[in-house]
Amino acid sequence: MAFESNNFNVAKKFPLERSEFSVECNIDAGENVVKVLSVSLGLGRVNSETLNGVVNFSSCLDVKLVVLSSDGQLNTIATTNPFSSKFENENIENNQLAMVKLKIIDYNIDSINGSSVKIIVNLEQCGFIVANKEIKTIQSSDEDICTKNEDINIIRFLGSGKEDIEVASEINIRDKINKILLSESGVIVKSVESGVNFVTISGEVATRVIYINDNDKFESGYVYDTFKEEIEIEGATRDSLVDGKAVVVQEDVKCELVEDEKGCKIIVKVPLTLSAVAFGEENFSVVKDLYSTKCFTKVTTESFDMTYICPLELVEGKIEGSLVLEDDKPRVDKILFSGGNSVTITNSYINDGEIFIEGIAKTTVIYLNDEDNSFYSAQIDVPFTLSDKFSYQEGGMLSVDAIVYDVDVAVKKGRELFYDAKVKASVSYCFDKVSGIITEASLLEEYPQKDYAMEVLFARSGEQLWDIAKEAKVKEEQIISQNADVTFPLSEDTSLILFYQRV
Repeated sequence: MAFESNNFNVAKKFPLERSEFSVECNIDAGENVVKVLSVSLGLGRVNSETLNGVVNFSSCLDVKLVVLSSDGQLNTIATTNPFSSKFENENIENNQLAMVKLKIIDYNIDSINGSSVKIIVNLEQCGFIVANKEIKTIQSSDEDICTKNEDINIIRFLGSGKEDIEVASEINIRDKINKILLSESGVIVKSVESGVNFVTISGEVATRVIYINDNDKFESGYVYDTFKEEIEIEGATRDSLVDGKAVVVQEDVKCELVEDEKGCKIIVKVPLTLSAVAFGEENFSVVKDLYSTKCFTKVTTESFDMTYICPLELVEGKIEGSLVLEDDKPRVDKILFSGGNSVTITNSYINDGEIFIEGIAKTTVIYLNDEDNSFYSAQIDVPFTLSDKFSYQEGGMLSVDAIVYDVDVAVKKGRELFYDAKVKASVSYCFDKVSGIITEASLLEEYPQKDYAMEVLFARSGEQLWDIAKEAKVKEEQIISQNADVTFPLSEDTSLILFYQRV
């Protein structure tokens, strides 16, 4: 055959359709509930299966409720609520890598009936499919086919890996602790680096613990710890393009209380699921142009795209906002604590060399009113925008994860609540590179037979040897051998002589 396939693979990352769904959580508190004061929500591990046309996945919602019981006590109820969903897309193929991302949008306390609490949680599902896509191209060893080759830079998907780790931290406290009321943990990835057959993910875990001391006073504190873990990915090199994620397995977070004669300490154990992907850049030789010295040819050229993964970026900032209580809400005489601290990224985009991240920070303030000596709560929603310099242009795909920490709420004149917190956002970005390539070629009828033994070509200044040979439908070697004193590209208009052997 005149032409043979010379196919190769390139990395392709495409988004899964974004959609929302609801999960109904029916919780048995084990006691009569008068009020639900705060709701803390977290997501568990995501288990997915990729089949032709569909990605099925399952996970669970970790729900922690701080409730006021009928005996006037504040208690914490923790439950795990499994759920499942799916993505459907005709481009999904069996065994492709699905990177499923879940986001908690909002919740609604649907009903409280004795010890039963029903909560409806709205979730968003999105994510990506990562795979290698085969690109068709050709090559030829036929002596009558002249080819012009060039090296192109291609990106291939090398593989992925996962690792489960546990980050343990300690909070030393001088006072005695009566009860741990609530803990909330978040994780942020700060860097992803590639090595030989592994990828290293580094990040930080922030946990807020709320407890009641032996004087029945509400106290809270943050504990921070870092992690650095290697994930094995065969084929990765120090030059690989890499990305990584970290997720807190919320249903398995544990807070242990250890007491001694000096006081006590809280040991927080936060399990994480780390995942990483690696892509490799390499040169691949392809046929850029071709012609036949005997036949007319039909050449098909098509474009293809491949996904380029950019280094992870970290954006930090501050969030401030306020809430004025409605007239029918009792005034705030004493803030006890805030729970349900979370952040939801609503939008992200690049404009004029900057990245903009928009979101909503949320917390629920639990407070005391002196008139009736009762517990109340108020939810604060604070919209915010972060921005930072960004070296990549718009048009790619952004994926942003964020945590809030150092959350503080103060009250003024009993009715205005002020929210203050810090935020860190981890930004993953990729975009498609487009190239053109010859995908098919075929030979047509033969050229008319030349009835002359010599031909004079009038070539212009600047013309390349390849272009002249292609136009004349002869090999480059024939032009060189028969015009030995000419150099290419031509420095001036030149007459070239070609001799043909007549049969």
